Amino acid sequence: MLHTEGCFQYTITRYLQSETRLRGTMSCMNEQNTSQTVTDLRDTIDGDVFDSGEPIKEFSRDWSLFKVVPEIVVFPKTHEDVKRVVSYIAEHKADRPDLSITGRSAGTDMTGGPLNESIILGCTKYLTNFSVDEENLRATVEPGVYYRAFEEETLPEHLSMPSYPASKDIAALGGIVMNNSGGERTLRYGQTRDYVEAVTMVLSDGNEYEFRALSYDELQEKKAQDNFEGEIYRKLEPVIKDNDEVIRAAEPQVSKNSAGYALWRIWDREADTFDLAQLFCGSQGTLGIMTEATLRLVHNKTHRRMVPVFFKSWKHMPEVVNELLKYEPETLEAFDDETMKLGMRFMPTIAKMVGQNIAQFLWRFLPEAWIGVKMLGMPKLVFLVEIAEDSDEEAERKAQEIEVALEKYDVWTRRPLTEAEAEKYWLMRRNSFKILTEQTHDKRTVPLVEDFCVKPEVMPVFLPKALKILADAGIKANLAGHAGNGNFHIIPLMDLTKKKNRDKLTGVADKFYDLVIKHGGTITAEHNDGILRTPYLKKMYGEQVYDLFEQVKEILDPQNIFNPGKKVSGDRNAREYFEQHIAAENK
Repeated sequence: MLHTEGCFQYTITRYLQSETRLRGTMSCMNEQNTSQTVTDLRDTIDGDVFDSGEPIKEFSRDWSLFKVVPEIVVFPKTHEDVKRVVSYIAEHKADRPDLSITGRSAGTDMTGGPLNESIILGCTKYLTNFSVDEENLRATVEPGVYYRAFEEETLPEHLSMPSYPASKDIAALGGIVMNNSGGERTLRYGQTRDYVEAVTMVLSDGNEYEFRALSYDELQEKKAQDNFEGEIYRKLEPVIKDNDEVIRAAEPQVSKNSAGYALWRIWDREADTFDLAQLFCGSQGTLGIMTEATLRLVHNKTHRRMVPVFFKSWKHMPEVVNELLKYEPETLEAFDDETMKLGMRFMPTIAKMVGQNIAQFLWRFLPEAWIGVKMLGMPKLVFLVEIAEDSDEEAERKAQEIEVALEKYDVWTRRPLTEAEAEKYWLMRRNSFKILTEQTHDKRTVPLVEDFCVKPEVMPVFLPKALKILADAGIKANLAGHAGNGNFHIIPLMDLTKKKNRDKLTGVADKFYDLVIKHGGTITAEHNDGILRTPYLKKMYGEQVYDLFEQVKEILDPQNIFNPGKKVSGDRNAREYFEQHIAAENK
């Protein structure tokens, strides 16, 4: 008699045994392949190549939820090194399909964008050259240049590239360009792609090309070239121009967006220019490796005033935003009461950062405490409105006019603050995420729905629904962001060592991004897609536009060499990737 249960058990046992042997064989083969690749790369480039030790550990993480361990970390010394590494991967891709490359600058990404299981190309060790042309308001930068080093050269000349993120003290320009970053000054000056005039990229053929805005005649010359660059222009032009109406209709109608590929920025119909630098900016390294960028600079306004605005509720937020925009503030930041409570919790840490004891630092907030007394409690929401002008008189005039203009709303303001007085707020705002990451040992920051953007006028309707999604899942959240743009960051603290908490994440993200899309927003304004949001791009843009994204990827990266699994999912289920690596990090 055939005992089916025993037969089934026997079959499963044999399967598991064979699977174990297969995995052992595959593991051995992978180790051999990695060892050979390391040897080959060390023989090929002048830079450094690692397959163990601290670089592997460090480059397994960014500031996201994820941990992805690379096989190899490469630090190229020159652009020629980058070309050689890419050429090597292209040459061996057919025999070893798992080979790929991801460029990495400072690793401050919150989406898993610079994480990869194959080769990571670290830029901040050697690719750190830059030059500033003060007369023509231009700068040329390599991807490993830290913004803080760049700023040391530009600020004395009252110049800046103003789209820097809040993490500017630890971020690098390669990531700023490839993510199309934005920050506190984006309200007045726009995002990074507004300042990218040209990018130099190493593409999948292993060659280096410069991309910038081309006139009609220049485009025809490029198309006539008998090389990979010519092929790119020949193939991309009809994709963009033949689908122009669909592409333009897909552009999110919000003031900031880094989701997907910015196809609507490539062809300027009025000027008849074709600019692939706009495609590469914000592409998160999925189409090539950036080796250089030319950035436009602006003259900084040298006189500043800040007007803090305190709300008892979110009710009047849209009207107050519209009122404030009349005065062209340089920044219009916001944070809620939960963020304020966290700020108070970590105030000793912040005080230490500025070299003051806690009593001195608390004294600086005495006027805000008095406002709390007048409001009969803690404000529900605070705006930081910063005016920046060329003269002290103009900055003072606008700040005082703002105080008068807001008298008709149920809000409280403080007398205009000087730049020195306002610094206490910026210390808390710019260092909040870093402090949370370092100080909360039992819980960790969870960048999950941390970068949505909707029109400010829908915020009072949108926000209660959004926060309810989190509350229903038992997730307590705090909120801060760029009120003038309707771009907010929700970064709760959670204990992800518990499976029940990890299991909440995908469901919360599904509901949250459905709500963002329903209200005409973007799932990411400035942090980009990465592992985190790539699964939601098809839902945001629809099948037709997502298919165009895939066509663009296929044209520029036919072997899927560059940063696979981001922007378009390729051969891997990005949702499973998402869940797998959260679990791996928190076992």
